[in-house]
Amino acid sequence: MSVRSEAGRVAAVAWKDLTAERRSKANFNAVLFLAALMLLMFGFALGPDTATLRTAAAGIVWLTVLFSGTLAFHRSYQVELERGALETLLLYPGGRSSIFLGKLLANLAFVLLVEAVLIPLATVLYDVPVGRVTWMLAVVVFLGTFGFVTLGTFYASMASRSRAREVLLPLLLFPMLVPVLVAAVEATAALLGGDLMAESGRWVRLLVAFDVIFLGAAIVAFGAVIEE
Repeated sequence: MSVRSEAGRVAAVAWKDLTAERRSKANFNAVLFLAALMLLMFGFALGPDTATLRTAAAGIVWLTVLFSGTLAFHRSYQVELERGALETLLLYPGGRSSIFLGKLLANLAFVLLVEAVLIPLATVLYDVPVGRVTWMLAVVVFLGTFGFVTLGTFYASMASRSRAREVLLPLLLFPMLVPVLVAAVEATAALLGGDLMAESGRWVRLLVAFDVIFLGAAIVAFGAVIEE
């Protein structure tokens, strides 16, 4: 298969998933509601002290993304499994990696769209000034989200055929996300604390390394995982 045809297959899988979500909107509304509720509950738990809210903002935002975004991964393969379409999808000519990359792109667009609502809401609720670091914060958010979605999409495929997939997915996913979450939280906290280069740059480099390693490993292993 040529690179062009593989790219077309990736785009077709991503478009299929995004179109299905756009038509129903049920999953997006549920994830967004959970994320907003978590932000509110964390804010009430921390109290009205502005300094405390600003200090905890980075960790709270990424925890909210973690727990709410995991709901999106449950849906990645559920539609195909419920309708018996996954086997047909696997029989389509081309590498298995194109299925993974297509679902990765769809999940990435989904989580980024949730974050586009979530992060501005968090800056208001926690009184976090982001004007000077907006573009650098966007880079950190994208890199952290990419690593999170890469692992989430991969482990969702591993858990998809299990009857206890709702329980199995977090058990498989959360331990592997520790390096990505630590780097993302530390980089975000450094930027919000006013450190524009030194501390945040170190964590950004780690995020890039994690993303590259996880993406390569997931692409290589996906074919074997999805066949089981």
